[in-house]
Amino acid sequence: MCLILVAVGVHPRYPLVVAANRDEFHERPAEPARWWPDRGVLAGRDARAGGTWLAVDRRGRFAAVTNFRDPSLEQAPRSRGELPLELLEHPELDAGREAIAGRMAQYGGFNLLGSDGRALVHLCNRTAEQRTLPPGVYGLSNHTLDTPWPKVRRGREGLQALLHRPTVDPEALLALLADRRGVDDEALPDTGVPLEWERRLAPMFIVSEGYGTRASTAYLLDAEGEATFVERRFRPDGSVAGETRDAFRVASGGVSSA
Repeated sequence: MCLILVAVGVHPRYPLVVAANRDEFHERPAEPARWWPDRGVLAGRDARAGGTWLAVDRRGRFAAVTNFRDPSLEQAPRSRGELPLELLEHPELDAGREAIAGRMAQYGGFNLLGSDGRALVHLCNRTAEQRTLPPGVYGLSNHTLDTPWPKVRRGREGLQALLHRPTVDPEALLALLADRRGVDDEALPDTGVPLEWERRLAPMFIVSEGYGTRASTAYLLDAEGEATFVERRFRPDGSVAGETRDAFRVASGGVSSA
C-alpha cells in the first residue's frame, strides 16, 4: 500500500472516509478482498506472507500499512502484513497501538494507520512515533505521515474537495485514486532510489510492467453505521482486472452505537 488518504470526523455524514492505493510488484501473488472467517475482517490477502495491506472489521474500523521507503534497510523477521490484522484484533485501537509499539523493531520500516471514525491511530517504527491523532484529513505514502510528496498533496487536496459535497460516492474516491499524472523532476522527492524509479513512483496511480498500482480501495462509514467497501484490482497495463464490493451495518460498539 503506497498511498492512504483518510478523513476522520470531518464530513457531517461520514465520520470515516478512506481512499487507498496498493502499489506492489505484479509478480507477488495476492488474493482478492473477502471476509476472513477466522479473523472477522474484510481484506485482501498477500498470498506469499499471509497478511494484508488494508482491512476493515464488523465494527466499521479500518487499518492499513505502508512500507517506509529506504533501500538501505535489511529484511526484518516479521511481515508488515500482520500489523493491520493485529491492530483490529484489539477491542480498542489505542490498546492495539500500545501492544504493537513494544515490538516495532521486529518489522521492516512501516507506517500503520487505524481509525474507528473518532480519531486516527498512527505508528511509525522509523521515527518511533505511536500516537492517537484528532479528527482531520491525513495523507500517507512511504515516508512520514503528511510528508508533502506531490502524490500526497494532490490526494489530500482532492479528498478535501470531495468532502465539501453533501454525499461522497465510492466512485468519486476511486476516480481520485486513478490520477496518473507525473511530476516534474525538480518536485520529485529524493528517497535513495534512482531518478527513473522516482519518476515511476511519483503518480498517485502507477502503471509499469513490473511494478504498479495493484488495487484501489474506497471505504465509507456513515453516521448511521452503514459501511461501504469497494476494492478495484488492476493489471500491469492499468486495466481493471476485477472488483469486490460489500456493504454492511456495523456491529454493536461501532459508530452507530448509542
